[in-house]
Amino acid sequence: MSTIDTGATAWVLTASALVLFMTLPGLALFYGGLLRARNLLSILMHCFAICCVVSTIWALFGYSLAFSDGGGLIGGFGKAFLAGLAPSSGEPHLPEIAFALFQMTFAIITPALIVGAFAERVRFPFVLLFSALWLIVVYLPVAHLVWGGGWAARAHVFDFAGGIVVHTTAGVSALATAILIGPRRGFPDHLIPPHSPGMTMAGAGMLWVGWFGFNGGSALAANANAAYAIMATHLAASAAAITWTGLEWWRAGKPTSIGLVTGAVAGLAAVTPASGYIGPMGALVLGLVGGTVCFLATNLVKRSFRIDDTLDVFAVHGVGGMIGSILVAILAMPALGGVGYGAGMNTGSQLAVQIVTVAGVAIWSAVATFVLVKLIGAVTRSRVSREQEIEGLDVVSHGERAYDLT
Repeated sequence: MSTIDTGATAWVLTASALVLFMTLPGLALFYGGLLRARNLLSILMHCFAICCVVSTIWALFGYSLAFSDGGGLIGGFGKAFLAGLAPSSGEPHLPEIAFALFQMTFAIITPALIVGAFAERVRFPFVLLFSALWLIVVYLPVAHLVWGGGWAARAHVFDFAGGIVVHTTAGVSALATAILIGPRRGFPDHLIPPHSPGMTMAGAGMLWVGWFGFNGGSALAANANAAYAIMATHLAASAAAITWTGLEWWRAGKPTSIGLVTGAVAGLAAVTPASGYIGPMGALVLGLVGGTVCFLATNLVKRSFRIDDTLDVFAVHGVGGMIGSILVAILAMPALGGVGYGAGMNTGSQLAVQIVTVAGVAIWSAVATFVLVKLIGAVTRSRVSREQEIEGLDVVSHGERAYDLT
């Protein structure tokens, strides 16, 4: 029996902390600064509460359904309650509990991303119910499908760190919930700007650093693959941030801090599925393309389609993740600095697998989210009243204020 690879184990544990750091406090502060001051505590509560709910479900049966043996669509209950975990049989030789911990942090941040789509107008019970049920109905089957031995994994789909499992599911579901719940009061003509761009920049910096664990940790070893993934992550974020800022500067006449960090996050989302398969130059190309397309998507969703996806979850995470998940089939070519393809695969066949998987996951996420929102709406109201929305969710939902607004 092989001994535990302590170096790889240490890296995976460190990466787990980095990914949790992305949600708490990274995403919470990134989102919080973009809202009105009267809703800051509510979004922090959402992120913290989702962490607690998802962690509990993951330990009880979530990990088992995603990563234990089962069919092509979902796993079984053989590892429920995190029982029967053992060291991995392959290399590097990791304790399975470390892998379960690492994957738990991914399960935490994914539904937390979605709440940015309906911030400033939903009731706290809806957030809890929706996040728990969405994890079970959408995230767990897709995680098994792509990473847990399901049919997409068997078809050799490329999704190194979650462009499909995390960003496509969250982005599409965010768009669906934004449509179903409806816009904020005054949208799109009378919206109040972010109350703290500085807070958003700080949160974005935490996301960027944490993403090194998100993508680099997915190598499951402290090796060259992890180093290349981290380099690709950094370069894509940089290229996308520059691209977004340039487009904004050209269009609006001034570069903004919000534009700079939103572009960086778009690049991070785009490179996530590709980071372990592409080279540094491929990462720059992906950042350029991701920053451009996501910038255009934000304007399309809010101005043309008039959908109030509050914090642009679909345009940044959904579109970015889908772009990266498709372009990886091209950028993985050895001629472009990529790692190439598996046995029997080429650029065309890999592209087909990527498109089919992205499309299937997007459709499932949309349909399942529609059903969940309707079912939860039959049990409890999804959004606050007009008067409560004006007062702010901090006081209405939690009886607290982040700031003295008197």
